[in-house]
Amino acid sequence: MDTNRQSTGPLSTVQRWGQMIKFSHSVFALPFALMATFLAARSAHRAGDAPRHYPSIMQLILIIACMVTARSVAMTFNRIIDADVDARNPRTNSRAIPTGIISKTQATIFLLAAAGAFILCCAGFWWLDGNLFPITLSLPVLGYLCLYSYTKRFTNWSHFVLGSAIALSPVAAWLAIHPASVGSPAVVLLFTVTLWIGGFDIIYACQDIQIDQAEKLFSLPSHIGPARALWIARLAHLGTIVLLVILMPLANLGWLYGIGVGMVAILLLIENALVRADDFSKINLAFFAVNGIISIVLGILAIIDCLLGLGSAVDLA
Repeated sequence: MDTNRQSTGPLSTVQRWGQMIKFSHSVFALPFALMATFLAARSAHRAGDAPRHYPSIMQLILIIACMVTARSVAMTFNRIIDADVDARNPRTNSRAIPTGIISKTQATIFLLAAAGAFILCCAGFWWLDGNLFPITLSLPVLGYLCLYSYTKRFTNWSHFVLGSAIALSPVAAWLAIHPASVGSPAVVLLFTVTLWIGGFDIIYACQDIQIDQAEKLFSLPSHIGPARALWIARLAHLGTIVLLVILMPLANLGWLYGIGVGMVAILLLIENALVRADDFSKINLAFFAVNGIISIVLGILAIIDCLLGLGSAVDLA
């Protein structure tokens, strides 16, 4: 079998780029952005600003395209900035840029293309609905998404900067669909995702304590030790559940969403039980499997709840 030919085929090329930007990790933020999309569309309908209580196909396509392109910018920028550190880290030295599979020049071209595509997708809301907020905020959003890669060099709280960057997605989606109804539910979603992502990023960072200390990079596990850092992660996830409960009356969500919150609480309990200060062997299970299930389950149940109108009849958003 000609393995070299396989490695240069179209499918392999897509796989290489997908692995570099961790495309599969889009599952963490996308359900929250879609949840906000449906909540905003319902608010627009109740305000008399939209003919239906759910988003149009074109709106959904633009939201997903914005999510994919924005995440591609953030991850590619991170890979370029951290390439030298990744090369010295046994856990990451097989990534595409350190191994030379993808050059920094190629990655930079991809970064610029993804940024341009994101801006064009944001402009799509101007063309579709006359909404200028997405295109106006597109460059500041891209700037903040890229900021995370530098915060690891000067603050131990970079985990929550990452969380807040990803948490822009539900607020941005709400602004794109119906800016007039952006309010407390969107803000609660922002803080919910910030705490959730920040908490599990602390857990994930426990793998790199030694390399972070050697490279003088900042993280809570490397600064205060894994035991205390994991307690901060647990508190962050407790805050996540509290905020999800608060969101229920604020966004007029019903019993189906409530079941989703209960499932998330159980899954977060499992996630935090899987990782101990003296045992990091189950970090990948906690990070990838459990968090993927959390976002998908909650997102699907919240969207169905919203479509079926299981909450109260009065829209408080």
